[in-house]
Amino acid sequence: MNRCAWANSHALLADYHDTEWGVPLHDDERQFEFLCMEVMQCGLSWLTVLKKREAFRRAFDDFDAAKVACYTEEDIGSIMQVTHMIRSPRKIRAIINNARAFLRIRQEFGTFSTYLWRFTDNRVMHYPDHTGEVAVSRNELSDIISKDLRARGFTFLGSITVYAHLQAAGLINDHAHDCFRYHELRVGETEA
Repeated sequence: MNRCAWANSHALLADYHDTEWGVPLHDDERQFEFLCMEVMQCGLSWLTVLKKREAFRRAFDDFDAAKVACYTEEDIGSIMQVTHMIRSPRKIRAIINNARAFLRIRQEFGTFSTYLWRFTDNRVMHYPDHTGEVAVSRNELSDIISKDLRARGFTFLGSITVYAHLQAAGLINDHAHDCFRYHELRVGETEA
């Protein structure tokens, strides 16, 4: 079975690739979880983030945005003590800040997923020139969404990080063309 090359080096990567990455995501709790993981990933490998996922769940109340939005400076100190946690106060503060912005978007649009998917007219985007041979790290769509998120108060979500989120949450199908998941996820996609 062929899968994207990046997923072949570790069982955690393979499982994430085969079951989560690129699957169209419309669940707000999972959207928030993926956004938090993207913030934590900045400057680190994705494997490192996956290995620490359970620590993130413990530290951020199972990625409950409403709870995270209420965290105080005292909570930041407690999070820093969670076993296996990435001890970056800047990233932790960004996640708390982003939880508050996430809730404002939900208040305005009903769900964060509704907000995000409107940028693609509720369709998965397929870019025929993304063959998997050349890594794409951002595009016009991620530039637009990143700019809008920053205007709405989000931090640590530049265009490259947003592009990674769009891939993970299935708004963009960037599986390699010879990957078994590429073909499984093609239903409902549109050429960009």
